[in-house]
Amino acid sequence: MEILFITHKYPPFIGGMEKQSYELTTRMGACHTIHIHTYDGEGSKLSWFLNLKKKVKKILSTNPNIELIHVNDGLMASACLWLKKYTQIPVVATFHGLDLTFPSYIFQKFIVKRLHRLEGAICVSNATTLACLERGFSKEKVFTVLNGVDHDLADIPIDVAFKSNTEEALGISFTGKKVMVTMGRAVKRKGFSWFLKHVVPELNESIVFLMIGPLNNQIGFMERVVNILPITLRGKIQLMFGMATDVKSITAALKDPSISKKVHHLGKVSFTDLMQYLSLADVFVMPNIKVKGDAEGFGLVALEASLRGAPVVAAGIEGITDAVRDGKNGILVPSGDADRWIHTLNTLLEDEEGLSRMSDSAVQFTLEDYGWDKMVEEYERVFLEIVTYSSNKE
Repeated sequence: MEILFITHKYPPFIGGMEKQSYELTTRMGACHTIHIHTYDGEGSKLSWFLNLKKKVKKILSTNPNIELIHVNDGLMASACLWLKKYTQIPVVATFHGLDLTFPSYIFQKFIVKRLHRLEGAICVSNATTLACLERGFSKEKVFTVLNGVDHDLADIPIDVAFKSNTEEALGISFTGKKVMVTMGRAVKRKGFSWFLKHVVPELNESIVFLMIGPLNNQIGFMERVVNILPITLRGKIQLMFGMATDVKSITAALKDPSISKKVHHLGKVSFTDLMQYLSLADVFVMPNIKVKGDAEGFGLVALEASLRGAPVVAAGIEGITDAVRDGKNGILVPSGDADRWIHTLNTLLEDEEGLSRMSDSAVQFTLEDYGWDKMVEEYERVFLEIVTYSSNKE
């Protein structure tokens, strides 16, 4: 096959969607002829989108054997709907969650309905697949392909000095302690402030909770503008741009002595340090809560934690249930049920043998059931099916 990939989520930028785009294109390029048009950070993203049509037309005109066009998310698909009139080449999009569920009447009524014209909708989780079907996508055009994870993460050596260096940096001792780790942007759906307020104070005193991710308390120009808008409009803009909606609540919670004595917010860390923190963890937690229109598409970090031997305790909602399999690489807990979270974590972290078994199981299960090669094989199967169908239709 000869394939054109169009993506605005790609290295050098870092994130789950960027990683997925990179692995898909790189591995697909090993066995097929591919062309990639991506935003690389040169100039503004707005400018890149404004020049998109011209650039893509040029690629198509100089590469007449392209058989399929893939776009990396719903936003990209919306920007490329003009292709349906310009070319007969089938267009396929990957959907991640918010790019389908964004709670705007105009988006749902006039944009999502137009996305039905795509020849294929590839969903990163069963929850996203359900969101597609609920919005009227044809069942024959919807495919579920779970994200993968780098198996090499399991082989990264543990830095023997990392634990003592962290103890010194934080001014604490891990002796006799159990370590919980979480990571993510300070957005409400991650459930961080909820977890700090309702669960952490009731956890055993032996627990140390390490939080990883940016927590910027400085309000920039855009935030100041957004904050004066009416609440409904403000919420939509915050969702659209992934703005940190939980910073105030997290910051306030960390001032409570019953919380702060167990919690250390580490901010943004390097990938190298992240792997060591995950190895240091006895459990990794994902306390997501339901936020209208902002679903968790998958949860790649759960697989990364699993490969580093950290069982995952996660809210059993949305795409998380495709990354965390109850009893295999972690435990699913009802979202927002503080009593169940408290009981589950206190019980689990007191069970040394159980933790050891779960750690081994998490690594083995993730290696067997998730991988980028497996994901790309599924994409290849979907692409071939769509190209074959489109050719026969002609």
